[in-house]
Amino acid sequence: MASSSSSQPDGIGNHDELTPLQKHVMFFDTNKDGIIYPWETYQGFRKLGRNIFRSLLAAVLIHVVTSHKTRPGKWPSLLFPVVIKNIKYGMHGSDSDAYDAEGRFVPEKFEEIFKKYAHKNAESLTSDEVDELLKKNREPKDYFGWLNAITDWRILYSVGKNKDGVLTKEVVRGVYDGSFFEQKTRELANMKMKSS
Repeated sequence: MASSSSSQPDGIGNHDELTPLQKHVMFFDTNKDGIIYPWETYQGFRKLGRNIFRSLLAAVLIHVVTSHKTRPGKWPSLLFPVVIKNIKYGMHGSDSDAYDAEGRFVPEKFEEIFKKYAHKNAESLTSDEVDELLKKNREPKDYFGWLNAITDWRILYSVGKNKDGVLTKEVVRGVYDGSFFEQKTRELANMKMKSS
Protein backbone atom coordinates (compact mmCIF):
# COMPACT_ATOMS: atom_id res chain seq x y z
CA MET A 1 0.00 0.00 0.00
CA ALA A 2 1.30 3.37 -0.93
CA SER A 3 2.02 5.93 1.73
CA SER A 4 0.81 9.48 1.52
CA SER A 5 2.97 12.51 1.09
CA SER A 6 4.09 14.46 4.12
CA SER A 7 2.16 17.50 2.87
CA GLN A 8 -1.13 15.83 3.83
CA PRO A 9 -1.91 16.68 7.45
CA ASP A 10 -3.77 13.47 8.27
CA GLY A 11 -1.84 11.25 5.87
CA ILE A 12 -0.37 7.98 6.94
CA GLY A 13 3.39 7.89 6.53
CA ASN A 14 5.34 4.65 6.89
CA HIS A 15 2.91 1.72 6.63
CA ASP A 16 5.25 -0.38 8.81
CA GLU A 17 4.67 1.99 11.75
CA LEU A 18 0.90 1.49 11.74
CA THR A 19 -0.82 -0.52 14.43
CA PRO A 20 -2.62 -3.68 13.30
CA LEU A 21 -5.95 -1.87 13.85
CA GLN A 22 -4.82 0.95 11.55
CA LYS A 23 -3.69 -1.62 8.95
CA HIS A 24 -7.08 -3.31 9.34
CA VAL A 25 -8.86 -0.18 8.07
CA MET A 26 -6.22 1.08 5.58
CA PHE A 27 -7.74 -1.05 2.82
CA PHE A 28 -10.71 1.33 2.75
CA ASP A 29 -8.53 4.45 2.38
CA THR A 30 -8.42 4.35 -1.41
CA ASN A 31 -6.41 7.55 -1.90
CA LYS A 32 -4.12 6.82 1.09
CA ASP A 33 -4.57 10.24 2.70
CA GLY A 34 -5.18 8.87 6.19
CA ILE A 35 -8.90 9.64 6.08
CA ILE A 36 -11.66 7.25 5.05
CA TYR A 37 -14.87 8.71 3.66
CA PRO A 38 -18.17 6.82 3.31
CA TRP A 39 -17.78 6.50 -0.46
CA GLU A 40 -14.37 4.87 0.03
CA THR A 41 -15.88 2.37 2.48
CA TYR A 42 -18.66 1.70 -0.02
CA GLN A 43 -16.10 1.08 -2.79
CA GLY A 44 -14.09 -1.19 -0.50
CA PHE A 45 -17.09 -3.36 0.32
CA ARG A 46 -18.01 -3.58 -3.35
CA LYS A 47 -14.45 -4.78 -4.11
CA LEU A 48 -14.93 -7.41 -1.40
CA GLY A 49 -17.94 -8.76 -3.30
CA ARG A 50 -20.74 -7.21 -1.23
CA ASN A 51 -23.85 -6.12 -3.11
CA ILE A 52 -24.84 -2.46 -3.53
CA PHE A 53 -27.35 -2.42 -0.67
CA ARG A 54 -25.07 -4.12 1.88
CA SER A 55 -22.10 -1.97 0.86
CA LEU A 56 -24.16 1.20 1.24
CA LEU A 57 -25.59 0.09 4.58
CA ALA A 58 -22.13 -0.82 5.92
CA ALA A 59 -20.68 2.52 4.81
CA VAL A 60 -23.47 4.52 6.43
CA LEU A 61 -23.41 2.57 9.71
CA ILE A 62 -19.61 2.55 10.05
CA HIS A 63 -19.23 6.25 9.39
CA VAL A 64 -22.18 7.48 11.45
CA VAL A 65 -20.96 5.45 14.43
CA THR A 66 -17.18 5.95 14.09
CA SER A 67 -16.55 9.35 12.52
CA HIS A 68 -17.12 11.58 15.56
CA LYS A 69 -14.96 9.31 17.73
CA THR A 70 -11.93 9.58 15.44
CA ARG A 71 -12.17 13.25 14.49
CA PRO A 72 -10.34 15.90 16.48
CA GLY A 73 -12.41 18.81 17.74
CA LYS A 74 -16.00 19.15 18.81
CA TRP A 75 -17.74 19.95 15.55
CA PRO A 76 -19.15 17.11 13.48
CA SER A 77 -18.48 16.87 9.76
CA LEU A 78 -21.30 16.23 7.32
CA LEU A 79 -18.85 14.11 5.29
CA PHE A 80 -18.48 11.67 8.22
CA PRO A 81 -14.74 11.02 7.76
CA VAL A 82 -12.91 8.40 9.80
CA VAL A 83 -9.37 9.47 10.73
CA ILE A 84 -7.11 6.42 10.63
CA LYS A 85 -4.51 7.69 13.10
CA ASN A 86 -7.32 7.95 15.70
CA ILE A 87 -9.09 4.70 14.86
CA LYS A 88 -8.33 3.28 18.32
CA TYR A 89 -10.98 5.68 19.67
CA GLY A 90 -13.56 3.99 17.46
CA MET A 91 -13.22 0.59 19.14
CA HIS A 92 -16.28 -0.85 20.86
CA GLY A 93 -16.99 -3.26 23.70
CA SER A 94 -18.56 -6.72 23.65
CA ASP A 95 -15.95 -8.05 21.25
CA SER A 96 -13.03 -10.49 21.35
CA ASP A 97 -10.45 -7.99 22.70
CA ALA A 98 -7.96 -9.15 20.06
CA TYR A 99 -6.87 -5.49 19.86
CA ASP A 100 -5.68 -3.70 22.97
CA ALA A 101 -6.62 -0.10 23.80
CA GLU A 102 -3.89 1.20 21.47
CA GLY A 103 -4.96 -0.95 18.52
CA ARG A 104 -2.16 -3.49 18.87
CA PHE A 105 -2.89 -7.13 18.13
CA VAL A 106 -3.12 -9.39 21.20
CA PRO A 107 -2.17 -12.95 20.09
CA GLU A 108 -3.41 -14.56 23.31
CA LYS A 109 -6.90 -13.11 22.86
CA PHE A 110 -6.90 -14.18 19.22
CA GLU A 111 -5.98 -17.77 20.16
CA GLU A 112 -8.63 -17.69 22.87
CA ILE A 113 -11.32 -17.18 20.20
CA PHE A 114 -10.54 -20.57 18.70
CA LYS A 115 -9.85 -22.35 21.99
CA LYS A 116 -13.25 -21.32 23.36
CA TYR A 117 -15.50 -21.40 20.32
CA ALA A 118 -14.04 -23.63 17.59
CA HIS A 119 -15.73 -26.87 18.69
CA LYS A 120 -15.98 -28.78 15.40
CA ASN A 121 -12.51 -27.87 14.11
CA ALA A 122 -9.80 -26.06 16.09
CA GLU A 123 -8.80 -24.11 12.96
CA SER A 124 -12.18 -22.66 11.94
CA LEU A 125 -15.51 -21.25 13.11
CA THR A 126 -18.98 -22.20 11.91
CA SER A 127 -21.84 -19.70 11.82
CA ASP A 128 -23.22 -21.15 15.08
CA GLU A 129 -19.80 -20.84 16.73
CA VAL A 130 -19.60 -17.17 15.68
CA ASP A 131 -23.03 -16.67 17.26
CA GLU A 132 -21.79 -18.29 20.47
CA LEU A 133 -18.71 -16.03 20.49
CA LEU A 134 -20.95 -12.99 20.13
CA LYS A 135 -23.28 -14.06 22.94
CA LYS A 136 -20.49 -14.95 25.36
CA ASN A 137 -18.59 -11.68 24.76
CA ARG A 138 -21.57 -9.43 25.45
CA GLU A 139 -20.92 -6.95 28.21
CA PRO A 140 -24.01 -6.16 30.32
CA LYS A 141 -26.15 -3.34 28.90
CA ASP A 142 -23.59 -2.58 26.18
CA TYR A 143 -26.24 -2.57 23.44
CA PHE A 144 -24.09 -0.38 21.18
CA GLY A 145 -21.17 -2.80 21.52
CA TRP A 146 -23.45 -5.78 20.88
CA LEU A 147 -24.72 -4.24 17.65
CA ASN A 148 -21.21 -3.34 16.48
CA ALA A 149 -19.80 -6.78 17.29
CA ILE A 150 -22.69 -8.52 15.52
CA THR A 151 -22.24 -6.30 12.46
CA ASP A 152 -18.45 -6.83 12.36
CA TRP A 153 -18.55 -10.59 12.78
CA ARG A 154 -21.53 -11.16 10.44
CA ILE A 155 -19.80 -9.17 7.68
CA LEU A 156 -16.57 -11.05 8.37
CA TYR A 157 -18.35 -14.40 8.20
CA SER A 158 -20.22 -13.50 5.01
CA VAL A 159 -17.12 -12.21 3.20
CA GLY A 160 -14.56 -14.62 4.67
CA LYS A 161 -16.23 -18.02 4.85
CA ASN A 162 -14.80 -20.68 2.57
CA LYS A 163 -16.61 -23.10 0.24
CA ASP A 164 -17.35 -25.34 3.25
CA GLY A 165 -19.14 -22.46 5.01
CA VAL A 166 -16.55 -21.98 7.76
CA LEU A 167 -14.36 -19.06 8.76
CA THR A 168 -10.76 -20.24 9.00
CA LYS A 169 -8.26 -19.07 11.57
CA GLU A 170 -6.01 -17.80 8.77
CA VAL A 171 -8.81 -15.59 7.39
CA VAL A 172 -9.67 -14.16 10.82
CA ARG A 173 -5.99 -13.36 11.46
CA GLY A 174 -5.83 -11.73 8.01
CA VAL A 175 -8.80 -9.53 8.89
CA TYR A 176 -7.14 -8.42 12.13
CA ASP A 177 -3.95 -7.37 10.32
CA GLY A 178 -5.74 -6.10 7.20
CA SER A 179 -4.08 -8.50 4.74
CA PHE A 180 -7.25 -10.48 4.06
CA PHE A 181 -8.99 -7.59 2.30
CA GLU A 182 -6.31 -7.24 -0.41
CA GLN A 183 -6.15 -11.02 -0.79
CA LYS A 184 -9.94 -11.28 -1.18
CA THR A 185 -10.10 -8.54 -3.82
CA ARG A 186 -7.33 -10.24 -5.83
CA GLU A 187 -9.17 -13.55 -5.56
CA LEU A 188 -12.45 -12.00 -6.77
CA ALA A 189 -10.67 -10.16 -9.62
CA ASN A 190 -9.02 -13.43 -10.75
CA MET A 191 -12.37 -15.22 -10.66
CA LYS A 192 -13.93 -12.43 -12.74
CA MET A 193 -11.11 -12.62 -15.31
CA LYS A 194 -11.46 -16.41 -15.62
CA SER A 195 -15.20 -16.17 -16.18
CA SER A 196 -14.79 -13.51 -18.90
